[in-house]
Amino acid sequence: MDRIVVLHYHELWLKGRNRSFFLSRLLHAVRHALEGLPVKGVTAAFDRVLVQLGPEAPAAEVAARLQRIPGIANFAVARQAPRELEAICRTAWEEIRDRNFSTFAVRARRGDKSFPLRGGEIEREVGAYLLRELSAAGRAARVHLDAPELTCWIEILADRALVYAERYSGVGGLPPKTAGRLMCLLSGGFDSAVAAYKMMKRGAYLAFVHFYGTGARPGESSLHVVRELVRRLTPYQLGGWLYLVPFEPVQREIVRFAPEPYRVLLYRRMMLRIAARLAPAHRAAGLVTGDSLSQVASQTLENLIAVDAAVSLPVFRPLLGDDKQEILALARAIGTYEVSAEPFHDCCPVFLPRHPALHATAGELDRAEAELPLEALVQAAATAAVVERYRLSGGAVIAETLQRPQILPAAPSAQPLAPGP
Repeated sequence: MDRIVVLHYHELWLKGRNRSFFLSRLLHAVRHALEGLPVKGVTAAFDRVLVQLGPEAPAAEVAARLQRIPGIANFAVARQAPRELEAICRTAWEEIRDRNFSTFAVRARRGDKSFPLRGGEIEREVGAYLLRELSAAGRAARVHLDAPELTCWIEILADRALVYAERYSGVGGLPPKTAGRLMCLLSGGFDSAVAAYKMMKRGAYLAFVHFYGTGARPGESSLHVVRELVRRLTPYQLGGWLYLVPFEPVQREIVRFAPEPYRVLLYRRMMLRIAARLAPAHRAAGLVTGDSLSQVASQTLENLIAVDAAVSLPVFRPLLGDDKQEILALARAIGTYEVSAEPFHDCCPVFLPRHPALHATAGELDRAEAELPLEALVQAAATAAVVERYRLSGGAVIAETLQRPQILPAAPSAQPLAPGP
């Protein structure tokens, strides 16, 4: 029989009457991620998702793609067997006989409760059969229920049994596009990429905005880094948009008019304003940054509050309580570490103050930027942005550059613009 992948989820159990919505988004994500592979079908059955593989389907590629889909707790490539105890025993032996282990356990779950044997009874019968086969093969393996080296899993469905001895960990969390839209300020460094991943893991769909400067040495532009980061992050949400905003003209105006200790904080306020101006095109309900509390001078509690006062949109900071080692460990796990570690020209340290303010207030920053033509700077920067679209197709990330966005001026009421199409 053809192989089948069985996917398990856990948080979807908590959704009650809304579970069907989350499950439909998970099924869509699995089909999209496996596009181009010989897959016969993706269906839901007994609180599982089943992926029927064709005979030529590369199991390693299937697993690699599934490991980047939020909403999946774990999955396995399983053998199928008829719903008969003898057939299940034989299939279990086929699954484990070529594996190296000295202790094992059998775990059975009945998705279909009409099967005549309970889970514990299945485990005992199959375990005894495997012990006999192992003994006949001259192997001294024994049962160890608490910490086995190998576990043989058996799942009973309505029309078949599934048997497997190797499980892969999934991302966990919630399926893509189930928790609303946000715009993420992506710097190219470690923190913002990890912050983006953590929000995508919770089902948020992100558009990205990157502020870049000029004056870098050849090969040190931040653009190649941030584009590669978006490529690495796209499979977690199946697509994405990237706005590239030239920021040095804004910085020069800040240096020209504002007191030196407040420069970095005013840079950050302008970035939030520009991102908020771009956000309605994606119906983004808030902004995401990679700030970690007190990691640098601009990220003290007082400074974060003062910076946020510049925009009406909420600012989400999923790394606020994480330290740098935790962030770097997650960057390695999701494949963004080596990209962010490349040398590139970061616009924020340009014209860096010698003694940055540590405990600014919103009122102080308002007064510091009183001479700046804020609306003109925001509008010019947003209008100058270049837009790139990223989409997942056949397991590959495809990027295309679009026309510059049509950005409307801020409404007189200072409320967020109406959602775009």
